[in-house]
Amino acid sequence: MEEMFEGVIPKKEIPWFPKVDHDDCVGCEECINHCPADVYDWDDESARPVVARPHNCVVYCMGCAKACPEDAISFPPKDEIVALIKELRAKYA
Repeated sequence: MEEMFEGVIPKKEIPWFPKVDHDDCVGCEECINHCPADVYDWDDESARPVVARPHNCVVYCMGCAKACPEDAISFPPKDEIVALIKELRAKYA
């Protein structure tokens, strides 16, 4: 069954998920430890987290980015996502 946002919008249409800057990441695993949605996996080869399940990310949650001591995690601009969700609500209404 497809994951839905607000019960009507397919989550796969909302590009709200983290991006890890591996140049800044120190491999502390705080993002993995703080993510209740199982978004990340650990990549042994790079010794860094990878966003393995992006659509598990809870829309508007930024807990992993706040937990990152190196500010190596970013999200899309919230205002762009809010505008997109408004469009998607109209599409799926």
